Amino acid sequence: MKDKVIIITGAAMGLGYATAELLASKGARLVLVDYNSEALEKAAKEIGSEYKDVELLKVVADVSDEKATKNYVDETIKKFGRIDGFYNNAGIEGKQAELTQYDIGVFKKVIDINLMGVYYGMRYVIPEMKKQKYGRIVNASSVGGLRGVLNQGPYVASKHAVEGMTKNAAMEYGRYDILTNAISPGAILTPMVAEAFKQINPDNPKAAEKEFAQRNPTRRLGLPHEVASVVAYLLSEENSYINGQSIAIDGGESSIYGNP
Repeated sequence: MKDKVIIITGAAMGLGYATAELLASKGARLVLVDYNSEALEKAAKEIGSEYKDVELLKVVADVSDEKATKNYVDETIKKFGRIDGFYNNAGIEGKQAELTQYDIGVFKKVIDINLMGVYYGMRYVIPEMKKQKYGRIVNASSVGGLRGVLNQGPYVASKHAVEGMTKNAAMEYGRYDILTNAISPGAILTPMVAEAFKQINPDNPKAAEKEFAQRNPTRRLGLPHEVASVVAYLLSEENSYINGQSIAIDGGESSIYGNP
């Protein structure tokens, strides 16, 4: 990964931050993108302090805004001249509600960020990768892109769509040595997942977390670094032939029927 130019959206926290930290340790040049300017500044400062030689570019952007997406790609090219890898990670869960009672405004926001944000990213990154005849893309899906998740209809719909776009991009651009894959994390201990447990059990979110973990074959939730290591591999030159795949990172939960 040394000197590889990698864009990470949703880089200020959670899985994006964990991946940025890992890639910084491997000598990558990083473009950190997030809508939260304060959190982004903090993340960049922490990574820069830990890895003194890392080259960082920070870009504040809402990935659901096409112009903002084009801008972070343009800024990357302006500074580094190329894009070797793209972790298309930014996303939101939305609210917990039955499908027919779901707030329409929140529904549209989930689709705009989780689906259109991923699409806009590929729309502007892929042409740059085609010019250099090389690229690695990892789209953030979810186990919610592999199966249903109770009371998360829009999230599930958006992640199923990401799975489909990943397969299409793999088919259309593999000839340019642009390999496109998705990761499908289960419940990983990130701020977004913590917020979900607060919605499930506002009085005792830790109890909700513990109960959920018991359904997993490993009897625990995942950790961000466990996802980051898979993303780093898929973004590297070591990945030379994995294309159009979705890698479940969920302790085996998506493979079981009912509760083990």
